[in-house]
Amino acid sequence: MTLRGLYAITDSQLLAGRFLSHVEAALEGGVCLLQYRDKSDDAARRLREGEALRKLCERYGTQLLINDDAELAARLGVGVHLGQTDGPLTPARALLGRQAIIGATCHASLALAQQAASEGASYVAFGRFFNSVTKPGAPAAGVDLLEQARAQVKLPIAVIGGITLDNAAPLVAHGADLLAVIHGLFGADSAQEVTRRARAFNALFAC
Repeated sequence: MTLRGLYAITDSQLLAGRFLSHVEAALEGGVCLLQYRDKSDDAARRLREGEALRKLCERYGTQLLINDDAELAARLGVGVHLGQTDGPLTPARALLGRQAIIGATCHASLALAQQAASEGASYVAFGRFFNSVTKPGAPAAGVDLLEQARAQVKLPIAVIGGITLDNAAPLVAHGADLLAVIHGLFGADSAQEVTRRARAFNALFAC
Protein backbone atom coordinates (compact mmCIF):
# COMPACT_ATOMS: atom_id res chain seq x y z
CA MET A 1 0.00 0.00 0.00
CA THR A 2 1.06 3.59 -0.57
CA LEU A 3 1.79 5.47 2.63
CA ARG A 4 0.74 8.99 1.68
CA GLY A 5 -1.77 11.33 3.27
CA LEU A 6 -3.12 12.14 6.71
CA TYR A 7 -1.70 10.17 9.65
CA ALA A 8 -4.10 10.65 12.57
CA ILE A 9 -2.84 10.08 16.13
CA THR A 10 -5.21 9.72 19.06
CA ASP A 11 -4.83 11.52 22.38
CA SER A 12 -6.84 10.06 25.26
CA GLN A 13 -7.18 13.33 27.17
CA LEU A 14 -8.05 15.42 24.13
CA LEU A 15 -10.64 12.85 23.02
CA ALA A 16 -12.12 12.12 26.45
CA GLY A 17 -15.86 11.58 26.12
CA ARG A 18 -15.82 11.62 22.31
CA PHE A 19 -13.12 9.11 21.50
CA LEU A 20 -14.79 6.83 18.95
CA SER A 21 -17.07 9.50 17.47
CA HIS A 22 -14.18 11.84 16.64
CA VAL A 23 -11.96 9.00 15.38
CA GLU A 24 -14.76 7.81 13.09
CA ALA A 25 -15.26 11.40 11.92
CA ALA A 26 -11.56 11.54 10.96
CA LEU A 27 -11.80 8.20 9.13
CA GLU A 28 -14.83 9.55 7.30
CA GLY A 29 -12.63 12.37 6.01
CA GLY A 30 -9.93 9.96 4.88
CA VAL A 31 -7.00 8.75 6.98
CA CYS A 32 -4.02 6.81 5.61
CA LEU A 33 -2.78 5.62 9.02
CA LEU A 34 -4.34 5.81 12.49
CA GLN A 35 -2.09 5.52 15.52
CA TYR A 36 -3.57 4.59 18.88
CA ARG A 37 -1.51 6.56 21.38
CA ASP A 38 -2.35 5.96 25.02
CA LYS A 39 0.33 6.35 27.69
CA SER A 40 -1.75 4.92 30.56
CA ASP A 41 -1.12 1.60 32.33
CA ASP A 42 -4.73 0.45 31.95
CA ALA A 43 -4.10 -2.68 29.87
CA ALA A 44 -7.75 -3.76 29.80
CA ARG A 45 -8.92 -0.39 28.48
CA ARG A 46 -6.08 -0.24 25.97
CA LEU A 47 -7.07 -3.67 24.62
CA ARG A 48 -10.75 -2.71 24.51
CA GLU A 49 -10.10 0.61 22.74
CA GLY A 50 -7.57 -1.02 20.42
CA GLU A 51 -10.14 -3.63 19.38
CA ALA A 52 -12.78 -0.94 18.78
CA LEU A 53 -10.35 1.06 16.64
CA ARG A 54 -9.34 -2.02 14.66
CA LYS A 55 -13.00 -2.66 13.77
CA LEU A 56 -13.47 0.98 12.73
CA CYS A 57 -10.28 0.95 10.66
CA GLU A 58 -11.32 -2.26 8.91
CA ARG A 59 -14.61 -0.65 7.96
CA TYR A 60 -12.86 2.39 6.46
CA GLY A 61 -9.89 0.55 4.94
CA THR A 62 -7.38 2.34 7.17
CA GLN A 63 -4.26 0.80 8.68
CA LEU A 64 -4.11 0.87 12.50
CA LEU A 65 -0.84 1.21 14.41
CA ILE A 66 -0.25 1.00 18.16
CA ASN A 67 2.14 3.46 19.79
CA ASP A 68 5.07 1.88 21.64
CA ASP A 69 3.44 -1.52 22.32
CA ALA A 70 4.45 -4.29 19.91
CA GLU A 71 2.79 -6.94 22.08
CA LEU A 72 -0.62 -5.24 21.91
CA ALA A 73 -0.08 -4.73 18.17
CA ALA A 74 0.64 -8.46 17.79
CA ARG A 75 -2.48 -9.34 19.78
CA LEU A 76 -4.60 -7.13 17.52
CA GLY A 77 -2.81 -8.14 14.33
CA VAL A 78 -1.86 -4.54 13.46
CA GLY A 79 1.30 -2.42 13.10
CA VAL A 80 3.33 -0.46 15.64
CA HIS A 81 5.13 2.88 15.97
CA LEU A 82 8.28 2.83 18.07
CA GLY A 83 10.05 5.76 19.72
CA GLN A 84 13.79 5.96 20.30
CA THR A 85 13.38 4.70 23.88
CA ASP A 86 11.56 1.55 22.75
CA GLY A 87 14.65 -0.34 21.62
CA PRO A 88 15.60 -1.61 18.15
CA LEU A 89 12.98 -2.39 15.53
CA THR A 90 14.27 -5.87 14.78
CA PRO A 91 12.39 -7.74 17.58
CA ALA A 92 9.14 -5.96 16.65
CA ARG A 93 9.61 -6.95 13.01
CA ALA A 94 10.21 -10.58 14.07
CA LEU A 95 7.09 -10.49 16.29
CA LEU A 96 4.74 -8.80 13.82
CA GLY A 97 5.95 -10.36 10.57
CA ARG A 98 7.09 -8.99 7.23
CA GLN A 99 3.79 -7.41 6.21
CA ALA A 100 3.20 -5.27 9.32
CA ILE A 101 3.70 -1.51 9.15
CA ILE A 102 6.38 -0.45 11.62
CA GLY A 103 7.25 3.22 12.04
CA ALA A 104 10.21 4.77 13.82
CA THR A 105 10.65 8.12 15.55
CA CYS A 106 13.85 9.74 14.23
CA HIS A 107 13.54 13.22 15.82
CA ALA A 108 15.68 15.50 13.62
CA SER A 109 18.35 12.90 12.82
CA LEU A 110 19.15 11.46 9.39
CA ALA A 111 21.42 8.89 11.07
CA LEU A 112 18.52 7.55 13.12
CA ALA A 113 16.41 7.36 9.96
CA GLN A 114 19.11 5.38 8.14
CA GLN A 115 19.42 3.04 11.11
CA ALA A 116 15.64 2.53 11.21
CA ALA A 117 15.63 1.78 7.47
CA SER A 118 18.36 -0.84 7.95
CA GLU A 119 16.34 -2.46 10.78
CA GLY A 120 13.27 -2.87 8.59
CA ALA A 121 11.14 0.22 9.26
CA SER A 122 8.15 0.83 6.95
CA TYR A 123 8.42 4.62 7.36
CA VAL A 124 10.47 7.15 9.32
CA ALA A 125 9.02 10.02 11.35
CA PHE A 126 10.75 13.37 11.82
CA GLY A 127 9.73 16.16 14.16
CA ARG A 128 8.80 18.30 15.84
CA PHE A 129 8.45 20.88 13.06
CA PHE A 130 6.43 23.41 15.04
CA ASN A 131 5.67 24.02 18.71
CA SER A 132 3.96 20.88 19.92
CA VAL A 133 1.56 20.48 22.84
CA THR A 134 2.27 16.74 22.98
CA LYS A 135 6.08 16.93 22.87
CA PRO A 136 7.13 20.46 23.83
CA GLY A 137 10.76 19.50 24.52
CA ALA A 138 11.42 17.57 21.31
CA PRO A 139 14.30 18.84 19.11
CA ALA A 140 13.18 21.00 16.22
CA ALA A 141 13.38 19.85 12.60
CA GLY A 142 13.27 21.95 9.43
CA VAL A 143 12.32 21.56 5.79
CA ASP A 144 15.99 21.21 4.78
CA LEU A 145 16.04 17.93 6.76
CA LEU A 146 13.11 16.69 4.67
CA GLU A 147 14.97 17.35 1.44
CA GLN A 148 18.07 15.55 2.71
CA ALA A 149 15.97 12.61 3.93
CA ARG A 150 14.16 12.43 0.58
CA ALA A 151 17.54 12.05 -1.13
CA GLN A 152 19.08 9.59 1.32
CA VAL A 153 16.32 7.43 2.83
CA LYS A 154 14.19 5.35 0.48
CA LEU A 155 11.18 5.13 2.79
CA PRO A 156 7.99 7.18 3.23
CA ILE A 157 8.58 10.19 5.47
CA ALA A 158 6.16 11.18 8.23
CA VAL A 159 6.32 14.61 9.85
CA ILE A 160 4.97 15.45 13.30
CA GLY A 161 4.84 18.26 15.80
CA GLY A 162 2.37 21.12 15.92
CA ILE A 163 1.12 20.54 12.37
CA THR A 164 -2.04 22.43 11.40
CA LEU A 165 -3.85 23.24 8.17
CA ASP A 166 -2.11 26.63 8.23
CA ASN A 167 1.46 25.31 8.26
CA ALA A 168 1.34 21.86 6.61
CA ALA A 169 1.57 22.74 2.89
CA PRO A 170 5.33 23.55 2.84
CA LEU A 171 6.09 20.20 4.51
CA VAL A 172 4.27 18.34 1.75
CA ALA A 173 6.01 20.51 -0.86
CA HIS A 174 9.42 19.58 0.60
CA GLY A 175 8.81 15.85 0.56
CA ALA A 176 6.61 14.76 3.48
CA ASP A 177 4.51 11.68 2.63
CA LEU A 178 2.51 11.54 5.86
CA LEU A 179 1.24 14.43 7.97
CA ALA A 180 1.02 13.11 11.55
CA VAL A 181 -1.55 15.25 13.35
CA ILE A 182 -3.10 15.18 16.82
CA HIS A 183 -4.43 18.55 18.02
CA GLY A 184 -4.65 20.06 14.53
CA LEU A 185 -7.18 17.34 13.69
CA PHE A 186 -8.87 16.25 16.92
CA GLY A 187 -8.85 19.62 18.70
CA ALA A 188 -12.09 20.46 16.87
CA ASP A 189 -15.40 21.28 18.54
CA SER A 190 -17.51 18.92 16.47
CA ALA A 191 -17.26 15.64 14.60
CA GLN A 192 -18.18 17.49 11.40
CA GLU A 193 -15.19 19.81 11.86
CA VAL A 194 -12.88 16.80 12.37
CA THR A 195 -14.11 15.37 9.05
CA ARG A 196 -13.64 18.72 7.30
CA ARG A 197 -10.09 19.04 8.61
CA ALA A 198 -9.22 15.48 7.58
CA ARG A 199 -10.40 16.18 4.02
CA ALA A 200 -8.47 19.44 3.95
CA PHE A 201 -5.23 17.76 5.10
CA ASN A 202 -5.59 15.11 2.41
CA ALA A 203 -6.30 17.75 -0.23
CA LEU A 204 -2.77 19.11 0.34
CA PHE A 205 -1.42 15.93 -1.27
CA ALA A 206 -3.53 16.38 -4.39
CA CYS A 207 -1.98 19.76 -5.28
